[in-house]
Amino acid sequence: MTPEGLSAFRWQVPARLNMGVSVCDHWCDRDPARIAILEIDEDGRAVEHSYRDLGRQAARLSHALKALGGLEMRPGAPGPRIGVMLKQSVEAATAHIAAWRMGCVSLPLSTLFGPEALRHRLRDSGAAALITDAPSLDVLAQIAGDLPDLRLVLCKDLPDGAGARFPGLVLEDYDRALDGRPVRFDPADTGPDDPAVLIYTSGTTGNPKGALHGHRVLLGHLPGVEVSHNLLPQPGDRLWTPADWAWIGGLLDVLMPGLFHGVTVVACRFRKFTARAALDLMRDHNVRNAFLPPTALKLMRLEPDAERWGLQMRSVASGGEPLGAELLSWGRRVFGTTINEFYGQTECNMTVSACCALEEPAPGAMGRAAPGHHVAVIDRDTGAALPPLTEGEIAVLSPDPVMFLEYWNNPAATAAKFVDGPDGRWLLTGDRGMAHADGRLSFVGRDDDVISSAGYRIGPAEIEDCLLQHPAVHLAGVVGQPDPLRGHVVAAFVTLAQGHAPGPALAEDIAAHVRDRLAAYEYPRAVHFIDAMPMTTTGKIIRAELRRMASDIAARAHAHA
Repeated sequence: MTPEGLSAFRWQVPARLNMGVSVCDHWCDRDPARIAILEIDEDGRAVEHSYRDLGRQAARLSHALKALGGLEMRPGAPGPRIGVMLKQSVEAATAHIAAWRMGCVSLPLSTLFGPEALRHRLRDSGAAALITDAPSLDVLAQIAGDLPDLRLVLCKDLPDGAGARFPGLVLEDYDRALDGRPVRFDPADTGPDDPAVLIYTSGTTGNPKGALHGHRVLLGHLPGVEVSHNLLPQPGDRLWTPADWAWIGGLLDVLMPGLFHGVTVVACRFRKFTARAALDLMRDHNVRNAFLPPTALKLMRLEPDAERWGLQMRSVASGGEPLGAELLSWGRRVFGTTINEFYGQTECNMTVSACCALEEPAPGAMGRAAPGHHVAVIDRDTGAALPPLTEGEIAVLSPDPVMFLEYWNNPAATAAKFVDGPDGRWLLTGDRGMAHADGRLSFVGRDDDVISSAGYRIGPAEIEDCLLQHPAVHLAGVVGQPDPLRGHVVAAFVTLAQGHAPGPALAEDIAAHVRDRLAAYEYPRAVHFIDAMPMTTTGKIIRAELRRMASDIAARAHAHA
């Protein structure tokens, strides 16, 4: 197969479709003993869960939700929203499957959310039920009185006497609620555009918005997942990611495509991610395919002898931020394969991907449009596609199965996400990029992240990649800092690797490291050392926070000038 051969792909979306059925019932009928999830507990023990186990538990949960919360699909309206606030576990997978089979809408929520983040999502979505665990009850107790739509909470390992903290709520132990329920449940008759999952954006700028997806979103993900994992599925494949399943990258790039294809998914969410723990897990549990976000890769790169683990992965995929040549070279040595970069966002995910099984990666390019997706670089004002090597906005042509239905209760934001052009209606990603003559695409940066300095337009990704090659740099974020002469200068915010101390000499050495390797106008004229990098729960640098910090620094300097 060649990259050109993949372009012949055409969508065949069925008239009736239910994601819960697609990822579970097929294998329950065909090969019920097949291992769906390999769950690693906190002591490192592996527990196997078959598709039969998964299907029966999902049926019990659907019956429990219907009986205890009165949750049912209403014709012509989105089904009740069911929050899923659990670590990687068979219960988390079961919760989404059960919600979809009921015709309800699942709401992925991170166990790392504090009270404000959780309140916004539960209140904005009008969630009627929440499935969670005992450690999350402390956060929930702080906001439960401000959630008028929430009426049912199922809690894994519910502590005795916890109900007193939640007056007015039905609070039940998860296992007791499922005990004795029927092991079969007739799924709702849903179509591809019926709402299925409500995933909130990372909130790098402003309040997170709820991206509502239909049941077709799983089908829309499959080509990109298959390509990024070197034509998944293959015999012996086994998938894992450290990414939270509350993020679209964990839920729909790994868990659900793996279940759909009958590929065992390893469930293990570290309490604290470390390079050694990740390397041990992949070696000890025969992980053959991994989605490793850029932040995880950067932390693993700090392990000085990662090659001694002797990993021979069949595929490693990464997306969220560009990796750069240094990380790709390191990955080949450590994993035994080239990391495939992919691209997407919560509203329209996995639309671009590299595939080292088909072609060598091109320096600076993130890959091609995945089969079935029409991705181009356009002029935002006219909606017209731009010539190769012309910077513009990365956009995806509508309709597309992976594309969101709308922003929840926000029609103005939904309308602003699209623009009409000569070729049709485009979804705007808010990202800057360039197309190449051979069809590959390059990422320049978020629209807000591109730095204008003395007439130059500068993307942060290449500079951050160069900074990471300096031995003293652990993490780096690059933004524009206001400057009276140049408009903005490149400013680097850096957290240091162990054994290095901040100081003017090191700042100059780091700046010189970039100046000697990139264009003269790209080096950071300001280097700021910080203790912790501001990150979203999905591991992305919050450059809006860095820009605020840079503006404050510039304002203080101006005041003392």
